[in-house]
Amino acid sequence: MFAGYLIGSLSFAIIISRAFQLPDPRTFGSGNPGATNVLRSGNKKAAALTLFGDAIKGWLAVFLAQRLTSLPGIGTPGIAWVAIAVFIGHLYPIYFQFRGGKGVATALGILLAFSLKLGICVALVWLIVAKLFRISSFSALAATISAPFFALIFLTEPSWKWSVSAIALILIARHKTNIQKLLSGKETKIGN
Repeated sequence: MFAGYLIGSLSFAIIISRAFQLPDPRTFGSGNPGATNVLRSGNKKAAALTLFGDAIKGWLAVFLAQRLTSLPGIGTPGIAWVAIAVFIGHLYPIYFQFRGGKGVATALGILLAFSLKLGICVALVWLIVAKLFRISSFSALAATISAPFFALIFLTEPSWKWSVSAIALILIARHKTNIQKLLSGKETKIGN
């Protein structure tokens, strides 16, 4: 869990922005260090690398935990706890003053590690909603709400199902400001 948290604490929005000599994503736009805010810098390559990095760290932590299930204390419930730890690491990164992102890409990586079908279905929900409404946060919320339902279909391990539900609830809470903007019609569209 500790290793998962440290992996999750690698904020690729900040790391990639520094590498590309872009402004710190916590200083403009939504102030959120995530791929959507990096995209607001105008650098699509940096945004894509941020998305990939944040997703791969979620996948990697769970993948490594799955490979270590023979060790005492890991097992399948241990993998669920590692999934939550890497997600919390992204939200509250120790390396960046505990100011992290909302966790959408990291959650996707976790889902893909649990089940390729689960991750793909949730990603498709995001893509379809994004195509229809062109609002990133609305797409993320729709995908988040769908995740526990797809987990019921594709996951057999109960602890993995509850960890997906826990991550979904935390993710929705992290989008509180976006939900308020959506309700008031003030949320910005993708590309604006």
